[in-house]
Amino acid sequence: MRNSLTRATLWSAAATERAALADDLAGLHEAQWAQQSLCGRWVVEEVVAHLTAAASIGALRWFGSVLGARFDFDLHNDRRLAEYRGATPAETLEWFLRVVTSTTSAPGPTAAWLGEVVVHAQDIRRPLGFARTPAVETVTEVARFYARRDFTVAGRSTIAGLRLEATDGPFTTGAGPMVSGTTLALTMAMAGRGAYCDDLTGPGVPTLRDRCTT
Repeated sequence: MRNSLTRATLWSAAATERAALADDLAGLHEAQWAQQSLCGRWVVEEVVAHLTAAASIGALRWFGSVLGARFDFDLHNDRRLAEYRGATPAETLEWFLRVVTSTTSAPGPTAAWLGEVVVHAQDIRRPLGFARTPAVETVTEVARFYARRDFTVAGRSTIAGLRLEATDGPFTTGAGPMVSGTTLALTMAMAGRGAYCDDLTGPGVPTLRDRCTT
């Protein structure tokens, strides 16, 4: 279940997904920028600023920020979000456009940072009613990473004791009550997005839904 794509290919996929999200954001009106996302308490504009921060802060700055927040990761994220949120949504989008091809990140596997882009893009798109699905190959890499580890999200814990099978690609993992659906829906559920459990079928869905955090 190791990731099959190279690090360079994963970063290229991240750039593709950032560019696609930027296209979706280009036509938003003010109320849409203030729409609640699927990511906790953050609105759309805040999620975009978070993505910009994640692509702008390397290992040294990340460690300094986390130490300054005394390992309160919510505080760390809020501070960096505020730093990369513009005075207006247009400025926030402008700053995001500057990092579309960035390969800067906090320490960790590249698949995790690709996952951040894939998941947060859907955090934005679903509440806004935008229906774009990244390439199955891209999402499969994220799904495999989430199934293997609890890192940026508690993917492995969320699916413990369940069997997941994608209906649109090669992703399968685990043993137990079945959960099936698109690779994207399975990935979003592993990331704790309960709304995507509505897109899944099988006897394991109630268990998975109970474990989702949002």
